[in-house]
Amino acid sequence: MSTFKFVLLLIIPIVLLQGCATAVVTGAATGASIAHDRRSAGAVIDDQGIEFKAAYALFNNKEIYNQSHISVTSYNGIVLVTGETPTEELKQKVTAEIKAINKVRRIHNELIIAAPSALPSRSSDTWITSKIKTKLTTNSQVNPLYIKVVTEHGVVYLMGIVSHAEADKALEIVTQSAGVQRVVKIFEYTD
Repeated sequence: MSTFKFVLLLIIPIVLLQGCATAVVTGAATGASIAHDRRSAGAVIDDQGIEFKAAYALFNNKEIYNQSHISVTSYNGIVLVTGETPTEELKQKVTAEIKAINKVRRIHNELIIAAPSALPSRSSDTWITSKIKTKLTTNSQVNPLYIKVVTEHGVVYLMGIVSHAEADKALEIVTQSAGVQRVVKIFEYTD
């Protein structure tokens, strides 16, 4: 029994230190991405807060939560709502819930009136987003840290703070990607 306790005492600090290492790495990665972001550090934190508060509000509204599949993305206070909800009334309720959140500057409610999508459809969207992010990363004319890519039902939404030249290049890259049905630009421009 004492050997078991000794091994347990050795393992617990290792497990706890791994959690600390994860926190340090995550914090460093967030700090690095903020350093290369065109948003202020405060705006990045505000966007995370908006996304969290929106998810919490939608979860607490059981009428919306039980009947819908909704994703909320915030970039510089501009909120993109994607997914599916069965009625126009619920779509408007989603907008009202998000509009009540502090620091939301504008809402793009792109919810489709339909039953929640199946996992294979969402997996396809994730694959499209991954391919586009890879293409943006390998292109020297576009900084992928300035562009947020969201895909829903094959529709690619581009968010960020970019120049018109960067937006045009990103649009060219996205339109040449397989599986893309349509592209919606929700950019703010630096020029």
